[in-house]
Amino acid sequence: MDGNGRWAALRGLSRTRGHQAGVLALPRVVDTALEEGIEHLSLFFFSTENWNRPRGEVAALMRLTAQLADVFRGYGERGVRLRWLGSEARLPGATLAALRRAEAETCDNRVMTLAFCFNHGGREEIAHVATCLARASADGALDPGLIDEALFTRHLPHADLPDIDMLVRTSGEQRISNFMLWRAAYAELFFVDTLWPDFTGEELRALLAAFAARKRRFGAGV
Repeated sequence: MDGNGRWAALRGLSRTRGHQAGVLALPRVVDTALEEGIEHLSLFFFSTENWNRPRGEVAALMRLTAQLADVFRGYGERGVRLRWLGSEARLPGATLAALRRAEAETCDNRVMTLAFCFNHGGREEIAHVATCLARASADGALDPGLIDEALFTRHLPHADLPDIDMLVRTSGEQRISNFMLWRAAYAELFFVDTLWPDFTGEELRALLAAFAARKRRFGAGV
């Protein structure tokens, strides 16, 4: 969900207005994903590095996230389940409560799972799992020789979420910016110039068609 600030700058608006426009774009993507039968959709809204942004912008993002949580609860009526991936550290009480409420109220839905990455960092996630496994080994509860990719995956937050198949970044930036690093190991990457507030369902459909045309090898030969 990248490009809100640049979208606003091009129109002489504040970055907060850009983030508000980005929130309005989200239903277009979720609606299209539902129409296309996508069972898992992940959205990266706020990273652990974004705390370094101006205080006013961060405060606005916290308020917008609380509003977004209410939007997600509304999608619960269409069978969407919210899963929040991120740290509770530093979050305002209202934002945290809104996310928890949306998760609780949609937990039994199975049409689509929406993983909302908020206050998320891929490296932090991996470090957390490594620390848990190291402590278990030090306490004698885990044989270090048994640690493998499958065991590591089972200790990830929301370990039932699948690996990422297709990763789309808007705004023309060509990097993944610490996003779900473990699960994105074999993701097919798509970088588009469209700024997030302008991203449409038709663009998503075109990207899905391009993804379907790719041959995924997972490290194997031709």
